[in-house]
Amino acid sequence: MSKRDYYEVLGVAKNATADEIKKAYRKKAIEFHPDKNPGNKAAEEKFKEAAEAYEILSDTAKRQRYDQFGHAGVGGAGEGAQWSGNMDDIFSHFGDIFGGHFGSAFRHFAQGFAEQQGYGGQHQHKTRGSDLRVKVRLSLKEIATGVDKKLKVQKLVTCSHCGGLGAKDANSIKTCPTCKGRGIVTQFQRTILGSMQMQSYCTDCGGTGKVITNRCTFCNGQGLVRGEEVVQVHIPAGVENNMQLEMHGKGNAARNGGINGDLLILVEEEPHNELIRDGNDLIYNLLLDVPTAVLGGTVEIPTVDGKVKVKIDKGTQPSKILRLRNKGLPNVNSYGTGDLLVNIGIYIPENLSSEERKTFEQFQSSPNFKPSQNCSRNFFDRFKKMFE
Repeated sequence: MSKRDYYEVLGVAKNATADEIKKAYRKKAIEFHPDKNPGNKAAEEKFKEAAEAYEILSDTAKRQRYDQFGHAGVGGAGEGAQWSGNMDDIFSHFGDIFGGHFGSAFRHFAQGFAEQQGYGGQHQHKTRGSDLRVKVRLSLKEIATGVDKKLKVQKLVTCSHCGGLGAKDANSIKTCPTCKGRGIVTQFQRTILGSMQMQSYCTDCGGTGKVITNRCTFCNGQGLVRGEEVVQVHIPAGVENNMQLEMHGKGNAARNGGINGDLLILVEEEPHNELIRDGNDLIYNLLLDVPTAVLGGTVEIPTVDGKVKVKIDKGTQPSKILRLRNKGLPNVNSYGTGDLLVNIGIYIPENLSSEERKTFEQFQSSPNFKPSQNCSRNFFDRFKKMFE
Protein backbone atom coordinates (compact mmCIF):
# COMPACT_ATOMS: atom_id res chain seq x y z
CA MET A 1 0.00 0.00 0.00
CA SER A 2 1.52 3.34 -1.06
CA LYS A 3 1.90 6.12 1.47
CA ARG A 4 -0.24 9.24 1.31
CA ASP A 5 1.36 12.55 0.54
CA TYR A 6 2.49 14.19 3.80
CA TYR A 7 1.00 17.55 2.84
CA GLU A 8 -2.31 15.80 2.13
CA VAL A 9 -2.16 14.04 5.52
CA LEU A 10 -1.93 17.37 7.37
CA GLY A 11 -4.22 19.16 4.91
CA VAL A 12 -1.77 21.93 4.02
CA ALA A 13 -0.37 23.31 0.77
CA LYS A 14 3.14 22.43 -0.40
CA ASN A 15 4.27 26.00 0.25
CA ALA A 16 2.85 26.03 3.78
CA THR A 17 4.88 27.84 6.44
CA ALA A 18 6.32 26.11 9.49
CA ASP A 19 3.64 27.76 11.65
CA GLU A 20 0.85 26.53 9.35
CA ILE A 21 2.25 23.00 9.49
CA LYS A 22 2.43 23.11 13.29
CA LYS A 23 -1.17 24.34 13.57
CA ALA A 24 -2.40 21.68 11.16
CA TYR A 25 -0.65 18.93 13.12
CA ARG A 26 -2.06 20.21 16.41
CA LYS A 27 -5.56 20.05 14.93
CA LYS A 28 -5.05 16.48 13.64
CA ALA A 29 -3.46 15.34 16.91
CA ILE A 30 -6.42 16.54 18.95
CA GLU A 31 -8.93 15.12 16.47
CA PHE A 32 -7.45 11.61 16.38
CA HIS A 33 -5.98 11.39 19.89
CA PRO A 34 -6.48 7.87 21.36
CA ASP A 35 -8.08 9.32 24.50
CA LYS A 36 -10.74 10.93 22.35
CA ASN A 37 -11.21 7.80 20.24
CA PRO A 38 -10.86 4.83 22.63
CA GLY A 39 -10.64 1.48 20.83
CA ASN A 40 -10.73 3.14 17.40
CA LYS A 41 -7.84 1.58 15.44
CA ALA A 42 -8.48 3.78 12.38
CA ALA A 43 -8.13 6.93 14.48
CA GLU A 44 -4.97 5.56 16.07
CA GLU A 45 -3.43 4.96 12.63
CA LYS A 46 -4.34 8.47 11.51
CA PHE A 47 -2.82 9.80 14.74
CA LYS A 48 0.45 8.02 13.91
CA GLU A 49 0.24 9.06 10.24
CA ALA A 50 -0.08 12.72 11.23
CA ALA A 51 2.90 12.39 13.57
CA GLU A 52 4.99 10.86 10.79
CA ALA A 53 4.06 13.67 8.41
CA TYR A 54 4.88 16.32 11.02
CA GLU A 55 8.22 14.67 11.81
CA ILE A 56 9.28 15.14 8.17
CA LEU A 57 7.69 18.47 7.32
CA SER A 58 8.79 20.19 10.53
CA ASP A 59 12.43 19.38 9.79
CA THR A 60 13.86 21.73 7.16
CA ALA A 61 16.41 19.24 5.76
CA LYS A 62 13.97 16.32 5.65
CA ARG A 63 11.27 18.49 4.10
CA GLN A 64 13.65 19.61 1.37
CA ARG A 65 14.55 15.99 0.54
CA TYR A 66 10.87 15.01 0.59
CA ASP A 67 9.91 17.87 -1.75
CA GLN A 68 12.62 16.80 -4.20
CA PHE A 69 12.48 13.01 -4.01
CA GLY A 70 9.21 12.11 -2.27
CA HIS A 71 8.99 9.24 0.22
CA ALA A 72 12.11 7.61 -1.24
CA GLY A 73 14.20 10.49 0.08
CA VAL A 74 13.05 10.36 3.72
CA GLY A 75 11.00 7.31 4.58
CA GLY A 76 13.63 4.65 3.90
CA ALA A 77 15.73 3.29 1.08
CA GLY A 78 13.01 1.57 -0.86
CA GLU A 79 9.32 0.94 -1.33
CA GLY A 80 7.20 -0.07 1.60
CA ALA A 81 9.52 1.49 4.17
CA GLN A 82 7.61 2.08 7.39
CA TRP A 83 7.94 4.82 9.99
CA SER A 84 9.93 3.65 12.98
CA GLY A 85 8.43 6.02 15.54
CA ASN A 86 6.37 4.82 18.53
CA MET A 87 3.81 6.41 20.79
CA ASP A 88 6.57 7.93 22.94
CA ASP A 89 7.92 9.72 19.87
CA ILE A 90 4.46 11.00 18.99
CA PHE A 91 3.72 12.34 22.44
CA SER A 92 7.14 14.00 22.61
CA HIS A 93 5.94 16.38 19.86
CA PHE A 94 3.32 17.92 22.10
CA GLY A 95 5.72 19.98 24.21
CA ASP A 96 6.74 21.88 21.07
CA ILE A 97 3.26 21.96 19.54
CA PHE A 98 1.37 23.34 22.54
CA GLY A 99 4.28 25.18 24.16
CA GLY A 100 4.90 26.49 27.66
CA HIS A 101 3.64 24.91 30.88
CA PHE A 102 0.54 23.61 29.15
CA GLY A 103 2.70 21.73 26.66
CA SER A 104 4.69 20.16 29.47
CA ALA A 105 1.56 19.18 31.35
CA PHE A 106 -0.03 17.76 28.21
CA ARG A 107 3.08 15.76 27.40
CA HIS A 108 3.18 14.13 30.83
CA PHE A 109 -0.55 13.46 30.66
CA ALA A 110 -0.09 11.85 27.27
CA GLN A 111 2.78 9.72 28.53
CA GLY A 112 0.62 8.55 31.40
CA PHE A 113 -2.16 7.70 28.97
CA ALA A 114 0.24 5.74 26.79
CA GLU A 115 1.43 3.75 29.78
CA GLN A 116 -2.13 2.88 30.76
CA GLN A 117 -3.01 1.84 27.22
CA GLY A 118 0.03 -0.40 26.84
CA TYR A 119 1.89 1.73 24.31
CA GLY A 120 5.09 1.52 26.32
CA GLY A 121 5.02 5.12 27.51
CA GLN A 122 7.52 4.98 30.38
CA HIS A 123 8.79 8.00 32.25
CA GLN A 124 12.40 6.83 31.97
CA HIS A 125 14.39 8.84 29.47
CA LYS A 126 15.33 6.87 26.36
CA THR A 127 18.63 7.72 24.78
CA ARG A 128 19.10 7.77 21.01
CA GLY A 129 22.11 6.55 19.10
CA SER A 130 23.86 8.88 16.68
CA ASP A 131 23.29 8.75 12.93
CA LEU A 132 25.83 7.35 10.48
CA ARG A 133 26.49 8.55 6.93
CA VAL A 134 27.87 6.37 4.14
CA LYS A 135 28.39 6.90 0.42
CA VAL A 136 27.29 4.46 -2.26
CA ARG A 137 28.53 4.78 -5.85
CA LEU A 138 26.05 3.85 -8.56
CA SER A 139 26.45 3.38 -12.28
CA LEU A 140 23.93 4.82 -14.72
CA LYS A 141 22.66 1.29 -15.35
CA GLU A 142 21.99 0.75 -11.62
CA ILE A 143 20.22 4.10 -11.39
CA ALA A 144 18.03 3.19 -14.35
CA THR A 145 16.86 -0.13 -12.90
CA GLY A 146 17.27 0.26 -9.14
CA VAL A 147 19.60 -2.03 -7.24
CA ASP A 148 20.08 -3.88 -3.96
CA LYS A 149 23.40 -3.16 -2.26
CA LYS A 150 25.12 -4.80 0.70
CA LEU A 151 26.99 -2.22 2.78
CA LYS A 152 29.54 -3.14 5.42
CA VAL A 153 29.03 -0.55 8.16
CA GLN A 154 31.41 0.10 11.06
CA LYS A 155 29.26 1.21 13.97
CA LEU A 156 28.59 1.14 17.70
CA VAL A 157 26.69 -2.00 18.70
CA THR A 158 25.22 -3.17 21.98
CA CYS A 159 27.76 -4.83 24.28
CA SER A 160 26.99 -8.56 24.29
CA HIS A 161 28.32 -9.01 27.83
CA CYS A 162 26.07 -6.51 29.58
CA GLY A 163 23.26 -6.20 27.02
CA GLY A 164 23.87 -2.48 26.67
CA LEU A 165 23.26 -1.71 30.35
CA GLY A 166 26.91 -0.91 31.14
CA ALA A 167 26.81 -2.90 34.39
CA LYS A 168 28.99 -5.85 35.44
CA ASP A 169 25.95 -7.96 36.35
CA ALA A 170 22.31 -7.65 37.40
CA ASN A 171 23.33 -7.03 41.01
CA SER A 172 25.31 -3.97 39.89
CA ILE A 173 22.17 -2.07 38.90
CA LYS A 174 20.25 -0.28 41.63
CA THR A 175 17.15 1.85 41.65
CA CYS A 176 18.01 5.53 41.62
CA PRO A 177 17.45 6.83 45.16
CA THR A 178 16.76 10.36 43.95
CA CYS A 179 13.83 9.66 41.62
CA LYS A 180 12.86 6.26 43.09
CA GLY A 181 13.21 4.63 39.67
CA ARG A 182 10.76 6.94 37.90
CA GLY A 183 13.41 8.74 35.85
CA ILE A 184 11.85 12.13 36.55
CA VAL A 185 11.80 14.47 39.50
CA THR A 186 9.00 16.82 40.47
CA GLN A 187 9.53 20.34 41.72
CA PHE A 188 7.03 22.94 42.91
CA GLN A 189 7.56 26.55 41.95
CA ARG A 190 5.66 29.55 43.29
CA THR A 191 4.51 32.02 40.68
CA ILE A 192 2.16 34.99 40.62
CA LEU A 193 -0.51 32.54 39.45
CA GLY A 194 0.07 30.24 42.38
CA SER A 195 2.06 27.07 42.94
CA MET A 196 3.01 25.20 39.75
CA GLN A 197 4.32 21.67 39.40
CA MET A 198 7.36 21.18 37.15
CA GLN A 199 8.82 17.86 36.06
CA SER A 200 12.24 17.18 34.57
CA TYR A 201 14.55 14.22 33.95
CA CYS A 202 16.56 13.09 36.95
CA THR A 203 20.16 14.29 36.62
CA ASP A 204 21.57 11.58 38.90
CA CYS A 205 20.51 8.69 36.66
CA GLY A 206 20.13 10.55 33.38
CA GLY A 207 16.42 9.77 33.31
CA THR A 208 16.88 5.97 33.28
CA GLY A 209 15.69 5.37 36.83
CA LYS A 210 18.74 3.17 37.47
CA VAL A 211 22.28 3.74 38.72
CA ILE A 212 25.29 1.46 38.14
CA THR A 213 27.49 0.46 41.08
CA ASN A 214 29.97 -1.75 39.15
CA ARG A 215 30.70 -1.10 35.48
CA CYS A 216 31.02 -3.73 32.77
CA THR A 217 34.73 -4.27 32.12
CA PHE A 218 34.26 -5.10 28.45
CA CYS A 219 32.65 -1.78 27.48
CA ASN A 220 33.87 0.28 30.47
CA GLY A 221 30.30 0.98 31.47
CA GLN A 222 29.33 2.51 28.12
CA GLY A 223 27.04 -0.37 27.10
CA LEU A 224 28.40 -0.06 23.56
CA VAL A 225 31.36 -1.51 21.66
CA ARG A 226 32.76 -1.10 18.15
CA GLY A 227 31.31 -3.62 15.72
CA GLU A 228 30.38 -4.28 12.13
CA GLU A 229 27.10 -4.98 10.39
CA VAL A 230 26.27 -5.87 6.81
CA VAL A 231 23.21 -3.85 5.84
CA GLN A 232 21.21 -4.62 2.72
CA VAL A 233 19.66 -1.54 1.19
CA HIS A 234 17.36 -1.18 -1.81
CA ILE A 235 18.18 1.84 -3.96
CA PRO A 236 15.07 2.84 -5.94
CA ALA A 237 15.33 3.56 -9.66
CA GLY A 238 15.83 7.18 -10.68
CA VAL A 239 17.84 8.45 -7.71
CA GLU A 240 20.09 11.45 -8.36
CA ASN A 241 23.61 12.46 -7.41
CA ASN A 242 23.84 13.73 -3.79
CA MET A 243 20.37 12.38 -2.95
CA GLN A 244 20.26 11.12 0.63
CA LEU A 245 18.28 8.04 1.66
CA GLU A 246 17.50 7.00 5.22
CA MET A 247 17.33 3.61 6.91
CA HIS A 248 15.73 4.02 10.31
CA GLY A 249 17.38 2.22 13.20
CA LYS A 250 20.52 1.18 11.27
CA GLY A 251 22.84 3.80 12.78
CA ASN A 252 24.77 3.60 16.06
CA ALA A 253 23.14 1.67 18.89
CA ALA A 254 21.95 3.44 22.04
CA ARG A 255 22.53 2.54 25.67
CA ASN A 256 19.95 0.91 27.91
CA GLY A 257 17.79 -0.36 25.07
CA GLY A 258 17.32 3.12 23.64
CA ILE A 259 16.50 4.07 20.08
CA ASN A 260 19.14 3.32 17.46
CA GLY A 261 20.27 6.12 15.18
CA ASP A 262 19.62 6.18 11.44
CA LEU A 263 21.85 5.21 8.55
CA LEU A 264 22.06 8.05 6.01
CA ILE A 265 23.03 6.87 2.53
CA LEU A 266 24.46 9.49 0.17
CA VAL A 267 24.16 8.62 -3.52
CA GLU A 268 27.22 9.27 -5.67
CA GLU A 269 26.63 8.90 -9.40
CA GLU A 270 29.49 7.50 -11.49
CA PRO A 271 30.05 9.39 -14.74
CA HIS A 272 29.21 7.46 -17.92
CA ASN A 273 31.73 7.18 -20.73
CA GLU A 274 29.27 8.27 -23.43
CA LEU A 275 26.03 9.48 -21.90
CA ILE A 276 25.42 12.73 -20.03
CA ARG A 277 22.59 13.02 -17.52
CA ASP A 278 20.23 16.01 -17.53
CA GLY A 279 17.53 15.33 -14.92
CA ASN A 280 15.65 12.29 -16.20
CA ASP A 281 16.89 12.82 -19.77
CA LEU A 282 20.14 11.51 -21.21
CA ILE A 283 22.25 13.27 -23.83
CA TYR A 284 24.51 11.65 -26.40
CA ASN A 285 26.74 13.67 -28.70
CA LEU A 286 26.83 11.90 -32.08
CA LEU A 287 29.58 12.88 -34.51
CA LEU A 288 28.62 11.98 -38.09
CA ASP A 289 30.99 11.71 -41.00
CA VAL A 290 30.24 13.92 -44.00
CA PRO A 291 29.04 11.13 -46.35
CA THR A 292 26.50 9.83 -43.79
CA ALA A 293 25.23 13.36 -43.08
CA VAL A 294 24.81 13.98 -46.82
CA LEU A 295 23.56 10.58 -48.00
CA GLY A 296 21.85 9.34 -44.85
CA GLY A 297 22.30 5.93 -43.29
CA THR A 298 22.04 3.96 -40.05
CA VAL A 299 24.15 4.45 -36.92
CA GLU A 300 24.33 2.77 -33.50
CA ILE A 301 23.48 4.84 -30.42
CA PRO A 302 24.42 3.73 -26.86
CA THR A 303 21.68 3.59 -24.21
CA VAL A 304 21.65 2.33 -20.62
CA ASP A 305 20.23 -0.96 -21.95
CA GLY A 306 22.72 -1.40 -24.81
CA LYS A 307 23.06 -0.09 -28.33
CA VAL A 308 20.14 0.71 -30.64
CA LYS A 309 20.14 1.47 -34.37
CA VAL A 310 18.90 4.88 -35.49
CA LYS A 311 18.14 6.02 -39.03
CA ILE A 312 19.87 9.20 -40.19
CA ASP A 313 17.99 11.15 -42.86
CA LYS A 314 19.89 12.43 -45.86
CA GLY A 315 20.91 16.05 -45.63
CA THR A 316 21.06 15.97 -41.81
CA GLN A 317 22.34 19.30 -40.46
CA PRO A 318 24.71 19.83 -37.51
CA SER A 319 23.06 20.67 -34.15
CA LYS A 320 19.96 18.68 -35.08
CA ILE A 321 18.57 16.80 -32.08
CA LEU A 322 16.97 13.38 -32.32
CA ARG A 323 14.68 12.36 -29.45
CA LEU A 324 14.41 8.69 -28.48
CA ARG A 325 11.30 8.44 -26.33
CA ASN A 326 11.52 6.66 -22.94
CA LYS A 327 15.21 5.85 -23.41
CA GLY A 328 16.22 8.07 -20.47
CA LEU A 329 15.94 7.46 -16.73
CA PRO A 330 12.82 6.80 -14.67
CA ASN A 331 11.57 9.43 -12.25
CA VAL A 332 12.27 8.45 -8.63
CA ASN A 333 8.61 9.15 -7.78
CA SER A 334 7.33 7.06 -10.71
CA TYR A 335 6.21 10.08 -12.74
CA GLY A 336 7.38 8.63 -16.06
CA THR A 337 10.66 8.08 -17.89
CA GLY A 338 12.92 10.61 -19.57
CA ASP A 339 14.17 10.59 -23.17
CA LEU A 340 17.53 10.11 -24.86
CA LEU A 341 18.50 13.24 -26.79
CA VAL A 342 20.97 12.70 -29.62
CA ASN A 343 22.84 15.89 -30.42
CA ILE A 344 24.27 15.64 -33.94
CA GLY A 345 27.60 17.10 -34.97
CA ILE A 346 29.46 16.58 -38.25
CA TYR A 347 33.13 15.75 -38.49
CA ILE A 348 35.04 17.79 -41.07
CA PRO A 349 38.26 16.04 -42.14
CA GLU A 350 41.43 18.05 -41.47
CA ASN A 351 43.68 16.32 -43.97
CA LEU A 352 42.71 15.35 -47.52
CA SER A 353 44.45 13.41 -50.24
CA SER A 354 44.96 15.17 -53.59
CA GLU A 355 42.10 13.16 -55.09
CA GLU A 356 39.74 14.00 -52.24
CA ARG A 357 40.72 17.66 -52.48
CA LYS A 358 39.86 17.73 -56.18
CA THR A 359 36.47 16.18 -55.45
CA PHE A 360 35.58 18.85 -52.90
CA GLU A 361 36.84 21.60 -55.20
CA GLN A 362 34.33 20.41 -57.76
CA PHE A 363 31.58 20.72 -55.13
CA GLN A 364 32.44 24.36 -54.50
CA SER A 365 30.77 25.48 -57.70
CA SER A 366 27.63 23.39 -57.07
CA PRO A 367 24.64 25.36 -55.68
CA ASN A 368 23.64 22.30 -53.62
CA PHE A 369 26.71 22.80 -51.44
CA LYS A 370 25.93 26.44 -50.66
CA PRO A 371 23.71 27.12 -47.62
CA SER A 372 20.37 28.75 -48.36
CA GLN A 373 19.22 31.86 -46.53
CA ASN A 374 16.62 29.83 -44.61
CA CYS A 375 19.25 27.28 -43.54
CA SER A 376 21.55 30.06 -42.29
CA ARG A 377 18.70 31.61 -40.29
CA ASN A 378 17.82 28.27 -38.65
CA PHE A 379 21.43 27.71 -37.69
CA PHE A 380 21.68 31.19 -36.17
CA ASP A 381 18.46 30.64 -34.17
CA ARG A 382 19.77 27.38 -32.72
CA PHE A 383 23.07 29.04 -31.85
CA LYS A 384 21.25 31.94 -30.19
CA LYS A 385 19.18 29.61 -27.99
CA MET A 386 22.37 28.16 -26.51
CA PHE A 387 23.00 31.49 -24.74
CA GLU A 388 19.43 32.22 -23.62
